[in-house]
Amino acid sequence: MTTSRRLADRKVERFEKNILKRGAVPETTTKKGKDYPVGPLLLGFFVFVVIGSSLFQIIRTATGGGMA
Repeated sequence: MTTSRRLADRKVERFEKNILKRGAVPETTTKKGKDYPVGPLLLGFFVFVVIGSSLFQIIRTATGGGMA
């Protein structure tokens, strides 16, 4: 049996096993957990920068600094 024939047989075998499992697959394959893609410190820093810069811009505009 040639290598390509063996690989093809292996793929067909795996495919046939998957057909029998139809409907028994979990809803999602990703882990459901409380893992955040960024850490809480980085998230806090980002919120601080965004809110701080917006407050700074509001104060600057209100005191007559304008957009210049």
